[in-house]
Amino acid sequence: MAAAWWEELVVTAVAADGTGGSSTTVVSICVFTAVLCLCLVAGHLLEENKWVNESITALIIGCIIGAIIFLLTKGKHSHILKFDEQLFFIYVLPPIIFNAGFQVKKKQFFHNFMTIMSFGVFGVFISGAIVSAGCYWLFPKVGFGELGAVDYLALGAIFSSTDTVCTLQVINQDETPRLYSLVFGEGVVNDATAVVLFNVIKNLDVSKLKGGVVLKLISDFLYLFATSTIIGISIGLATAYVLKALYFGRHSTDREVALMALMAYLSYMLAELLELSGILTVFFCGIVMSHYAWHNVTESSRITTK
Repeated sequence: MAAAWWEELVVTAVAADGTGGSSTTVVSICVFTAVLCLCLVAGHLLEENKWVNESITALIIGCIIGAIIFLLTKGKHSHILKFDEQLFFIYVLPPIIFNAGFQVKKKQFFHNFMTIMSFGVFGVFISGAIVSAGCYWLFPKVGFGELGAVDYLALGAIFSSTDTVCTLQVINQDETPRLYSLVFGEGVVNDATAVVLFNVIKNLDVSKLKGGVVLKLISDFLYLFATSTIIGISIGLATAYVLKALYFGRHSTDREVALMALMAYLSYMLAELLELSGILTVFFCGIVMSHYAWHNVTESSRITTK
């Protein structure tokens, strides 16, 4: 009964649109929105549970709903939505990183800054070396033996770049502020280091290795880290000055919040345009805005952003 209903719903949507475009998209978005609402409700009900958190609940619900749709349609109309990495990196990731920078415990973060740098820089090189050596040993044994030295090094650089977004969902910043600052800070520095390492490896000529390669790697990392940080800090300070000088709150508090969000997004896109680390830029932009811009807005805007 349920399988027939779903089949009729999707087929009707496809037939109505001819190519299965907009009507099918409406059906997909409806299902996707319903699943998101279910995840939010379940996460709220399990907020005090010590064994199951919101991330695990969302993962389980997604797997169950996906399996049900797959079984009902027998695999014919189970792809209700397709993941687009560009959509994630351009629209979803910047607000997540900005919010983390805006809400991060600044005292804890800068107190552990050297530890974070050690994990984020040296950890990438150690991880990259281990992954590259493992690929060099394993790939020929499973039939992937046509790769060169640069390819193995590039794989090491790629897999050494970790994503801490999911990890941070299971760490409470108020309960474990030091662990949160270490994990998130390592993720931000890790991104910058991995980008530099991959770019150096991509342009590396193994037959013409010179002693200056290491110096170039270090100089590229310092350039990317410093430039990304400066852009984020500059845009954060500029936003604070504009909010204080023009006093947006006398007419509308919405403009204050909108300006902060748009300037933070501008810092991310500007860094990506210049082939820098957008994550690093928007993170430091969030830190500066929380320290300076937040005090230049009205009380209602402070409540909204907090």
